[in-house]
Amino acid sequence: MPKGYWVVRVTVTNEENYPRYLAAAKPAFERFGAEFLVRGGRFDAPEGQARRRNVVVQFADYDTAVACYRSPEYAAARQIRMANAEADFLIVEGT
Repeated sequence: MPKGYWVVRVTVTNEENYPRYLAAAKPAFERFGAEFLVRGGRFDAPEGQARRRNVVVQFADYDTAVACYRSPEYAAARQIRMANAEADFLIVEGT
């Protein structure tokens, strides 16, 4: 079965408060078995627009990735993220 992924590009606008998002999201990540494959690091953006931080999170499958995003646990964290960062967020199915 193909894995599900969050592919997220983030520009943190409030570095001081952003750790609150990570702490608030942790229960959702644990519940849905999130595995961080990419979290920051060097990157090259030869085409298009880039953000300062790139994240790839792997889930057991697409439905689990969607369920995590739509969960009450993540909804609370999402509000914190949106107040402290700008993001482009995709949920995709791997092959």
